[in-house]
Amino acid sequence: MAVDSASVDTDSGSESRELQVYLGGSPQHSSPSTSLEGGGGGPNYELYDELEEAMAEEDKSLREAFEESMRRREAIKDAINTVRMRERKDFEEALAMKAKEVENMSQQVDKIAIDLCIALEEKSSLQMEIAKSNQMVQESEQNMLSAVEQLENYKIEQDDLQEQPSNTITPLHFSLHEIEGAIGYFEPSIKIGQGVYGPVYRGFLRHTQVAIKTLISQSMQGCSEFQQEVHILSKLRHPNLVTLIGSCPDACIIIYEYLPNGSLEDRLSCRDNSTPLSWKTRIRIAAELCSVLIFLHSDNIVHGDLKPDNILLDANYVCKLSDFGICHVVNRNEESSSVTVPRGTFGYIDPAFAETGELTPQSDVYSFGVILLRLLTGNKPAVGLPAEMQEALDDERLIDILDPTVEDWPFVQAQQLAYLALRCCERNRTNRPDLASEVWRLLERMRASCDISSFQVSSEESRRSPPYFICPILQDIMVDPHVAADGYTYELEAVRGWLDGGHNTSPMTNLQLPHCNIVPNHSLRSAIQEWQQLQRR
Repeated sequence: MAVDSASVDTDSGSESRELQVYLGGSPQHSSPSTSLEGGGGGPNYELYDELEEAMAEEDKSLREAFEESMRRREAIKDAINTVRMRERKDFEEALAMKAKEVENMSQQVDKIAIDLCIALEEKSSLQMEIAKSNQMVQESEQNMLSAVEQLENYKIEQDDLQEQPSNTITPLHFSLHEIEGAIGYFEPSIKIGQGVYGPVYRGFLRHTQVAIKTLISQSMQGCSEFQQEVHILSKLRHPNLVTLIGSCPDACIIIYEYLPNGSLEDRLSCRDNSTPLSWKTRIRIAAELCSVLIFLHSDNIVHGDLKPDNILLDANYVCKLSDFGICHVVNRNEESSSVTVPRGTFGYIDPAFAETGELTPQSDVYSFGVILLRLLTGNKPAVGLPAEMQEALDDERLIDILDPTVEDWPFVQAQQLAYLALRCCERNRTNRPDLASEVWRLLERMRASCDISSFQVSSEESRRSPPYFICPILQDIMVDPHVAADGYTYELEAVRGWLDGGHNTSPMTNLQLPHCNIVPNHSLRSAIQEWQQLQRR
């Protein structure tokens, strides 16, 4: 508390007046000289001196009394100020303690509010878990009720499989020591490629030249993709699927057939100064890729990572689709498969799949469309290629964007292929064409329109049998080619054996045949005979 300044000023004024009284006396007193005059008119000096002395003593006493009074007042003021300062300090300390208590109470209230929110969230989560548990119990009960029926269906399917010839391939098992010996203990000089998880080597296993795909990083994801790829390729058989020879489960190594012409990416970029693919070969590769995709989708399998690097070429430039590590099997009752983290290759991945995480057969159609554009343009990057092709078509300068290494592009077919590719690359899935009913028909017509009697497409291909001379079933040159209802040409003996075995589906697309009639392909037979005569010269 502050000392009252007004009271101090008042005290100072009073002290001044008192000091004046003490020192000056009253103005009404008569002077000593007047009072001490004797009766005879002469001064009384003795009395005057005594009076002077008495007055001096009185003045001294008054001064001492005044000084003592002032000292007492100062002491009282100091005592009052000390008390006031002590009271003020005590008040401020008490006020600070109260503020601290209020702050602590506020923090406790905040903590209680947070704990309450957490408790409410936990309560909501527990309620959801309880609801899920109840739903799982109901589903389990339904599954239990249908278990007997499912077992009976499985038994019927198993009996059917035992009655029909199996398409499942049992892959061979190789030891790690055997594989290490085949590739010279991972000798870099025989490395022919690089996968996501490890290199690919060329080697000989049991007197057979093979491609050996290794897995360096033993990650859970890599091992899972290894198991899936072995599982998928061991149960599927198609002329345009890479052939699985065996595996080494201990080291997650897969052994494929060796394909000497590398990947489609290698050929489009003319790697190692290789001869450019002719336009006829490119159209045939497009038709073969469409065929194998129709086959996979009929088994509800979506590849999910279509790109030229995963399309391999054999000695006759027949394409073989590979790399099924991230493929997905779509449930027959569903149209898509949900994927937590969309995977694939930028430029080829379906934008709708990247946005929603829903993988559908139409996702493969988008990637297929980009591959068609690469077949047309050659070494152009995939990113932004659909927009670049659309701009070229709008400006009527398609010729400028076609692969310059191919000099004899037929303009009409190139234009048809470009428009087909852009339809496949539509951002809206529902606007993309169906592979079986639209894309295949157009590509098959384009392939059939190629001059099958022209064999000198390149110095490297001239000595090899054209791939359309090969029977898709026997994988050998046909002697008596016949066309089946699926539009493919087969060796008569092979296709009859297929139909007589009780099959009513296409060996190439796995789709049901509208009829079982076969028609001789005389023009192809003549072409085969002509080519064989040329080879004997």
